Formats: sequence, C-alpha cells, structure tokens
Amino acid sequence: MSIVRIDRASFRRGGRTVLSGVTFAVEPGEAVALVGPNGAGKSTLLDGLLGLVPHDADRFDVPTGAGAIGMLPQSTTTDAAFPISLEQVVMQGRTARLGLRWPGRADRDAVAQALETVRLTAQRKARFGDLSGGQQRRGLLARAIAGEPALLLLDEPFNGLDAASRQSLLDAIERLKAAGVGLVVTTHDLELARAVCERTLLIDREQIAFDDTACVLTLEQVRKAFEHHAVEIDGHTLATAEHHATEHGHAEHREHDDVHEHDHR
Repeated sequence: MSIVRIDRASFRRGGRTVLSGVTFAVEPGEAVALVGPNGAGKSTLLDGLLGLVPHDADRFDVPTGAGAIGMLPQSTTTDAAFPISLEQVVMQGRTARLGLRWPGRADRDAVAQALETVRLTAQRKARFGDLSGGQQRRGLLARAIAGEPALLLLDEPFNGLDAASRQSLLDAIERLKAAGVGLVVTTHDLELARAVCERTLLIDREQIAFDDTACVLTLEQVRKAFEHHAVEIDGHTLATAEHHATEHGHAEHREHDDVHEHDHR
C-alpha cells in the first residue's frame, strides 16, 4: 500500500492557486525527489502534505495521526549558547506522541534508535550548539525520525554540508529507506536526486513529470521546468534566452534557482 497517493491536486495560498495538476505517490522504502525552480511550488506542496495550506484533489491520501509525518526544514535557528543536549533536541520529536505525559521507556528507545540511525549516539550528551553544522543537521533529522513517521519530508537537506557530512546524511537516508520509511526530498542537486531517489516529481507551478528519476531528469524535461534559468545536466549547459541576455549585460539580475546554476560571464 502506498504511503502517499495524490491525484489531480491543486494547492492554494491566500486564496490563489499556486500549484496545480499534481499526481504522484510515495511507496514504503522509496525516496521521491521534488525538483523545480524557485517559485515552482515546492514549499507549498510540502505544506500541503502537512495540512498547512488548502487543496482540492480527486484523491489525497497521506499519513495521519500523531507523528505520522516528520519534517526536516531547510533551516532551523538554534541559539548555540542555549544549554540543551543533542539528546534533548531529539526528544522534541516525540512531542506529538507524548501529549501531557513524561517521556517513558518507549520514548527513550525511539530517541536512541534515531541517534543510531544518524550515527550520533556517541554525541548524545553533547550540547547541541557545540556540534558541527553537519552534526546539527543530522541531529535535526534524528529529531524528525524520533516521532517514528511513515513519511519524512526533507527540505534541501544537503545545503551547506561538507563532503563527509553529506555522505553521513546519505547513509542515514539509505537506512531509513531500508526500514520502510517513505521520503520526499526537495533538492537543487540533480546528481543527488539520481543517487538517492527512485522517482522524481518535476514541477513549475504545475506538474511537468512524475516517473522514475532517470526518465524525468532528461534534457528535455528539465528544460521545461527551468525555462528561464541556466542549468547543467549530463555535462550539457542549458542556456536560455534570458541567460544569454544576462551574459551580455542586457538583463536584470536573475534569482538563484533550485538547481546548479552556472554564470559564464
């Protein structure tokens, strides 16, 4: 049975439809990449899965109940001086299941397992603010895992990580998939999507494609999504008219977009 099954969904913000025609699924143990330029609707789709924005759909089956969906946000600010341990941060992931009770054995076991999944057991008593950026990122993933979700939403999880931290996070994702967790991963890195995600959902305010990653991340499909951006895929640079204009100094500043961008000036 699919963890997520959505057919012909549209999502609204401020009474306006910002993403339409979305049809996709997530199976147990599968990672689905969510790819598209800035403003494509990626954050709106994640919020829609969390029930934070309204939608219309022919079918909208997502996990429900306490801790059913876990979230690793793109950025989380934590006061480095605040005296909280990594273990305490991860225990926050049990909040939905705790209610008004104190943490019990099952909660402590879930935290311990989450820390083991991200390979941070040895750092469990360390102050969170003393950890490296990569360790903090994995710690926040452990917090999401501790709720024992069926579905994990990872929003640009590899941003700003060095090679070692990136590999540690990749390993944790593979362990999650092996445990049957479903994942939706927004990423600007097409090679990462190919390495981690079995299928890819490509959007730009509407769905462009959903299929096996190798079938979606082609020159033709990526060109449709990043029509006004320059991206590199398979060693080819897709330079649009807007990009050429910028190269020659005749266009306004372009926004940073969600896949590798190359400025040839």
